[in-house]
Amino acid sequence: MGGAERSARKKKQAAREVVQARSSGSDRTKVIAGIAVVAVLAVAVIGYVVFQQMKPSTSTTDAIPLAPADHTISAPAVRDGGTVLVGKDTATVTVDVYEDFLCPICGTFEKTYGTDIKKAVEDGKVKVRYHILPMLNRLSSPEGYSTDSANAALCVADDGKFNAFHAALFNKQPEEGEAGYTKDQLIKLGKEVGVTSASFESCVQNQTYKPQLDELMSKTSNDPALRDAESGRFRGTPSVASGGKLVDLDNKNWLSDLAK
Repeated sequence: MGGAERSARKKKQAAREVVQARSSGSDRTKVIAGIAVVAVLAVAVIGYVVFQQMKPSTSTTDAIPLAPADHTISAPAVRDGGTVLVGKDTATVTVDVYEDFLCPICGTFEKTYGTDIKKAVEDGKVKVRYHILPMLNRLSSPEGYSTDSANAALCVADDGKFNAFHAALFNKQPEEGEAGYTKDQLIKLGKEVGVTSASFESCVQNQTYKPQLDELMSKTSNDPALRDAESGRFRGTPSVASGGKLVDLDNKNWLSDLAK
């Protein structure tokens, strides 16, 4: 074998080694990339599990927890058609609050002003007329939680237990787009807050007050005093009015201004 041939063979062998080395490196890169993808997916799965655990439970079997006592107004609550009036007869100012138990901003409203409202009512400075609207029915899955919960609240009000029921449903709200609490869960909560009426279960199951709630929704939507100045439509929930006029909730002192 001549020198030229040996040199050619060495070059070919070197070329094969380079190709093998590159191939090996590519494989290692693929393995490393695969490991990275698995790691990212693992983190995503763990994050999702933690997120799901932190979300309010709307299991059809879980009991709805009671709200802390300091979140619950201690004052008479009386159903008046499709609304509930909470407060002492001696109060000279009436505040109308428009809410939906599924409305997340209503939940924020309650967390922000609930303590102040409780104190003003218990001090006899204001009465609050709660308009619990069936406005967001289509935003629960299955649809209809807004009506179910509003109707149950009126059923509870017949037994004088509205305040604790109202506080509990806002203390741990279902999320928009997901399942609301079932009628059975709402009945269980009603009994937990002290409802003893024999007709309570049928009131919830049969949606006894649905006609009043539908009328309330229609009346509210068409009330000129509750319309947004720009759109001309109902301002939405939460809304607050007093003396036939909308209250500016951008004013953080709105309640103390009314209670003077």
